[in-house]
Amino acid sequence: MRLVFAGTPAVAVISLRALLSSTHEVVGVLTRPDAPAGRGRRLTPSPVAELARAEGIDTLTPRRVGEADVLSWLRARRPDVAPVVAYGSLIPPAALVVPRYGWVNLHFSLLPAWRGAAPVPHAIAAGDEVTGVTTFALDAGMDTGGVYGTVAEAIRPADTAGDLLTRLAASGSRLLLATLDGIQDGTVVPVPQSSEGVSHAPKVSVDDARVDWSAPALAVERRVRAYTPDPGAWTTVGDHRVRLGPVLLSQDGPRLAPGRIAVTAVGVLVGTGSVPVVLGEVAPAGRRAMTAAQWARGARLDPATRAQ
Repeated sequence: MRLVFAGTPAVAVISLRALLSSTHEVVGVLTRPDAPAGRGRRLTPSPVAELARAEGIDTLTPRRVGEADVLSWLRARRPDVAPVVAYGSLIPPAALVVPRYGWVNLHFSLLPAWRGAAPVPHAIAAGDEVTGVTTFALDAGMDTGGVYGTVAEAIRPADTAGDLLTRLAASGSRLLLATLDGIQDGTVVPVPQSSEGVSHAPKVSVDDARVDWSAPALAVERRVRAYTPDPGAWTTVGDHRVRLGPVLLSQDGPRLAPGRIAVTAVGVLVGTGSVPVVLGEVAPAGRRAMTAAQWARGARLDPATRAQ
């Protein structure tokens, strides 16, 4: 089949590579416009754009898919299907009707759970034990279309969002290819989603990733993993902002008030609404990550200092 692929971040590259190695023909790629990146904030093409251009694929980077010239470009490609993986922009109704078999979205949850932009962080923060990937028919709703297929994936106790998303991207690429093969030979059709078990996963902001030390330790531990590596869990210590890597629960350390910091033989502890947590890596603003012990020695923490 003729495919127009829509995707933007590195997690979508795995699916694009799988499609390029398949019997299907990728005749065009849609991706988000170049964005500032790195310390110099230089405009940089998306990972999908870099691969597509390296492969000589006609690539478009519109701000809005519904613009007349974008719709003309889509029609000129004559796609049978438009697979979507983390594209990052809504597909308007005028574009939805262009491919012969519609748009097939790969979503990183077991729908109808965690509809929205950030299913993986929300699943980890909620303490889910199982998640997965879903292919579904894109419609005008927010991840509401009929489901073609799913693959379940266990959430491991130490998984960060980055760890889990890496595994889901791999299994999802295989599911996406199997779904397209099934559409081609007529063996798969979309099945309406259940009206039960619906949950929502809005985009995670930097403010959302600030640690609430009054929460129980287990909730703190989950949320730090959920926001690693992006946007990065953080707190302030004195006047300084520090980014935190995954933490561990401490059953042996002293009881500490929420946010209270203690340097002990166990490690650098921070109080929560229950037991303390042991800090792992710490990255002060503008500096590289270091062990919590290295950070504590350099920070010369006052006994009254708290994380907030």
